[in-house]
Amino acid sequence: MADSGDKQDLKEKIIEALKTCYDPEIPVNIYDLGLIYEINDDGNGNVNIKMTLTSPACPIAGALVDEVKIKVGNVPGVKQCSVDLVWNPPWNPSLMSDEAKLELGMM
Repeated sequence: MADSGDKQDLKEKIIEALKTCYDPEIPVNIYDLGLIYEINDDGNGNVNIKMTLTSPACPIAGALVDEVKIKVGNVPGVKQCSVDLVWNPPWNPSLMSDEAKLELGMM
């Protein structure tokens, strides 16, 4: 079983991987956009991500979910990654990081 330090290191590596995923219409990564609601690691390398999209009508929903699975699945220490696409709570701009708001001229 991984200790809390190892678990935190893995979570940080997962976040780094998520920050390489972008919605092609928005020049900000999905993590800073606030699209990632939860990152759960069972301690055995099985990771589940709960995420949303800016709109249920997003035309790249499947591709973005697949990209998250692949990139997180390639993080050392991750054996398997599953992604749950959720719509509740609905995404809104208040979920964005300050860095994302700055990048998009919202601050």
